[in-house]
Amino acid sequence: MELKLRYYGDPILREVCEPVEVFDDNLREEAQAMVDTMCRERGIGLAAPQVGMTQRLIIALQMKDTNDVDAEPLPLVNPEVLERSKPTWEYEEGCLSIPGVLGKVERSVDVVVRYQDLDGVEHTITASGMFARILLHEIDHLHGRLFVDYLSSAQKSLVKPELKRIAANYLA
Repeated sequence: MELKLRYYGDPILREVCEPVEVFDDNLREEAQAMVDTMCRERGIGLAAPQVGMTQRLIIALQMKDTNDVDAEPLPLVNPEVLERSKPTWEYEEGCLSIPGVLGKVERSVDVVVRYQDLDGVEHTITASGMFARILLHEIDHLHGRLFVDYLSSAQKSLVKPELKRIAANYLA
């Protein structure tokens, strides 16, 4: 199963995703196809809407720091943020669905996330630093939120021409 990325301007990126209720071989195939797509595109995370699916499924690399190139991908089904730390940090984010656009986003340093694995078993994890950022970024996708939504008005004005270009190419 080969998946194609969806880009800024595609309405699916603004949809709120539905919970996954069936844990079967089809879900495992979709998750593996998402991992393959993420790796092919050299991403560090991927959410179902980015490949045209409206279910609550994300893939996140379990990065220990910003240089952790050997991190393992973790599929999370129906992820939900339970807690966010008060301490935050700012870091320049990008998105496979918004190629060529970067912007500084402030996010919590630590998060607690409840999710199900591909067999439907519930887990709770605490993530820090880069792994927490990836989780928050990808979970945002499941709510129709993109990292550019967090940019200051000055940052938004700088990236607006590029966003228009990406959306125009999508609509073409």
